[in-house]
Amino acid sequence: MAYKRSALMEERLAGARERILLATRELVATGGWRNAPVTAVATQAGVSTGLIYRHFPSKAELFVEVLNAAVAHEVAIMERIASAPEPASVRLRQAITAFVRRALAGPGLAHAFIVEPVDPDVEAERMRGRRAFGDVFLRLVEEGVAAGELPAQDAHAAAACLVGAFTEAMVGPTAPSREAHRDEDALVEAICSFCLRAVGAG
Repeated sequence: MAYKRSALMEERLAGARERILLATRELVATGGWRNAPVTAVATQAGVSTGLIYRHFPSKAELFVEVLNAAVAHEVAIMERIASAPEPASVRLRQAITAFVRRALAGPGLAHAFIVEPVDPDVEAERMRGRRAFGDVFLRLVEEGVAAGELPAQDAHAAAACLVGAFTEAMVGPTAPSREAHRDEDALVEAICSFCLRAVGAG
């Protein structure tokens, strides 16, 4: 007779899994990926290392899930902005602004997610995340061109360049060695202006 987990056991396992993910995110936020070895995650989550490996066969798989959850959240924010009725150039500015301000508000996580060296499996997911961002900006550029707001251009290349520009612009301001940026509004405006000019909206 096959063992069947009770509803209570399933609930406990699900709760432990969420604690593990939250603990990993908190550790990464304070010191990057290298600040989240499995032993530290176990201590932070109040579970055993064995339980972590029960849910995540490797540290890379744990990191991938943390990264994917963060990317999905950011993409959802951008998609809501992209679905608004405003002109494409306005939505482009709003989407870039949202990303930059959220990165500045959580610099530890942003730096880890954007640029910190990681396991190849996590790096592959990072690239997939960038492509997901690119899909949102591809839509905005295509809609802008179709509406006559933006000049005709290679929308795929434009979207990739936009994502590359605003993520790369966050590397310095979110780095562990960063100094407090004295004028966040000016930084946001500089990044937005550059990106909008790049697609002919400036």
